[in-house]
Amino acid sequence: MSSNSSNFSTSLPSPHRAHRLRRTAAVGAVALGLALAAALTGCAADSRPPAAAGPTVSLNASASASAPAVDSREQLTVDGGTREYLLHRPAAEGGGPRPLLIAFHGRGADAEHLRKQSGLDGAAEARGMLLVYPEALGKAWGAGTAPTGQRPDPDADVRFTEALIAELVRTGRADPHRVYVAGFSNGGSMALRMAAQRPDLVAGAASVSGELPTGAAAVKPTGPVPVLIVYGAEDPVRPLAGLPSPGPAGPGEEPITATMSARASAEAFATAAGAGGPAEEGKPGYDSATWQPGPAGAAVRLLVMHGAGHTWPGSAAAPPAGFGPVSTALDASSTLLDFLSPQRR
Repeated sequence: MSSNSSNFSTSLPSPHRAHRLRRTAAVGAVALGLALAAALTGCAADSRPPAAAGPTVSLNASASASAPAVDSREQLTVDGGTREYLLHRPAAEGGGPRPLLIAFHGRGADAEHLRKQSGLDGAAEARGMLLVYPEALGKAWGAGTAPTGQRPDPDADVRFTEALIAELVRTGRADPHRVYVAGFSNGGSMALRMAAQRPDLVAGAASVSGELPTGAAAVKPTGPVPVLIVYGAEDPVRPLAGLPSPGPAGPGEEPITATMSARASAEAFATAAGAGGPAEEGKPGYDSATWQPGPAGAAVRLLVMHGAGHTWPGSAAAPPAGFGPVSTALDASSTLLDFLSPQRR
């Protein structure tokens, strides 16, 4: 579901609405501008798409790094505008910078919605991980590279994510070598964009029900990043086979961005990583395809959930009407963190 991307509203299930990122160097560069120069990708500067304008960033938090609360709502000023995010810290403080997961919500939803939908808090807590749920502008992410009338600067969310990472690294809360991105639907596409455009910033990415944009808004992987894509075989909102020719958007809404299939999205990352051919395996309740790590050591994996819809596998939250069933074959939150946690840059 993408404002500029591949997915649709998690709160508006109507069919019409549905047919709607070198690592330390990159972090250093971002922080140095702060620091930041330049959302669903990390490569050398000469391989990045041009941004509309260099970001002007100032960073402010409503809760300090030493705040005792496990949860806080914080603010970040990027390009002259204030952005918000929810921060979940492990109960046990200390021990230095922690691995960081940035989790992007779906289109039409918000940070709290993804928090309840995914249950990521508990999975991250068990792994001592810092967890951030950023808020999108207009409840949608610019996960594609083409401007629209509603989103004239398609790179704004990429810069916001970079600034967010830089701030958490600067304040000693996040380990720059263990930064991960994940998301659902439009948020999943945003996570894939960060991985594709910023492989030197992101150590791994996971997308649930989100694919890479194609066509005019195409996002192409530019370097090796471990990627996990989890998808419902019967997704009625953003089909497993992709949406190469989306229908028109509703009045006043951003155009619907075309997407490639979930498998083609995985194959694009496997190719960029120099991975070998996929190993296919049938599991109870889902099919698995794993592209073994190439010279860069970045594995890519696709899990297709039998009978599942546009939903988060293992979620206890009921999906909107028309989004299809929730798979119980696995817990997507634990699965994606098990995949991401060992990855480092």
